[in-house]
Amino acid sequence: MSISGDDDAARRAGAILSIDLGAIAANWRGLRDAGRATGRQVDCAAVLKADAYGTGAAVVGARLAAEGCRHFFVAHIDEGIALRRVLPEPPIYVLNGLLPGTEPDFVEHRLIPVLNHLAQLNTWRAAAQRFSRTLDAVVHFDTGLHRLGFSAEDAQVLINERGRLRGLRLALIMSHLVASEDTSNPVNGEQLSRFRTFVRAMPGAPTSLANSSGIFLGPDFHFDLLRPGAALYGINPLPGQPNPMLGVVTLHAHILQTRRIDAFQTVGYGGAWRSARPSRIATIALGYADGYFRNLVNRTHMHLAGHTVPVIGRISMDLVTIDVTDVPEADCQAGAMVEVLGPHLTPDDLADHARTNAYEIMTALGRRYHRAYVDGYAGGPADDAGEAA
Repeated sequence: MSISGDDDAARRAGAILSIDLGAIAANWRGLRDAGRATGRQVDCAAVLKADAYGTGAAVVGARLAAEGCRHFFVAHIDEGIALRRVLPEPPIYVLNGLLPGTEPDFVEHRLIPVLNHLAQLNTWRAAAQRFSRTLDAVVHFDTGLHRLGFSAEDAQVLINERGRLRGLRLALIMSHLVASEDTSNPVNGEQLSRFRTFVRAMPGAPTSLANSSGIFLGPDFHFDLLRPGAALYGINPLPGQPNPMLGVVTLHAHILQTRRIDAFQTVGYGGAWRSARPSRIATIALGYADGYFRNLVNRTHMHLAGHTVPVIGRISMDLVTIDVTDVPEADCQAGAMVEVLGPHLTPDDLADHARTNAYEIMTALGRRYHRAYVDGYAGGPADDAGEAA
């Protein structure tokens, strides 16, 4: 069932990105149920940073709130402010924490900073005094990722001086896993041990450790709140294994023109591809300005009318060329739609071709695409993700 409603915009678009909200909701339910498989009352958040991994934070957030999600994470304060407009009640946590001078913005929009070091904690505590109210806070303890988070030294100071939290309500204690997608990596157990030690020293607050892949490490990693991001959007949380998540995005682009060329002719800038036979070449309406990476030259394919068609020549800003020699002419006329992403080539597949990860593929999805939201999924494999975990 389409909920986009802008037929004129779709008609004018060179490429259409379809986002299945029902699949996102089903993925969330499956991950939530994985956390509850042992009977514990584990809650499940949703990470909506980077515009919900390119799928639209406002629309996805509203859909997941309707599904029962009650905790949302973003990276930047402006992401939180925008999300608050559509989610007036649930907690919204800002992972990057406090930037200098942003305390009034956090208070005005009822956002919760993830405090990453003692100076941020001191600043937030001073804000509680200045605004004469108790403010919620999250303490992020670094267990080994060595990016953001309280160091072991800062953590020990907080353990020894709990009074530093006066005026604040500790809403959550969290950490972030280094290599959760590698289930055999010993660093997972090491981080779990460090996190447990810190939690034992700071009793009374809810706790969170598992990201998308961390959920599949098992109940020991679940604690009170799961924090899936990538898996919600169909990215495989178990690389090298069958993907337990439903696909969320499909991308189709229009053919603008099809032409015949002789053997031994080049196509595109720099003559990066040369025909080995008389060929038919189709040019489609997307390029690197739409997040289709330049390094995909001669290294990936698309799908058209049941045929796999190779991408040939350099990726241009607005155009990509494909070899449609083996496709019936009736199926590759101007206006026909080519599947760029979808069931035949997932974001994980395209990431392999581009030598990156599916996170980058998703978050690069271009703003020039017409976005068509559908919400017709009624249940299926993702609802059994708890058993897969």
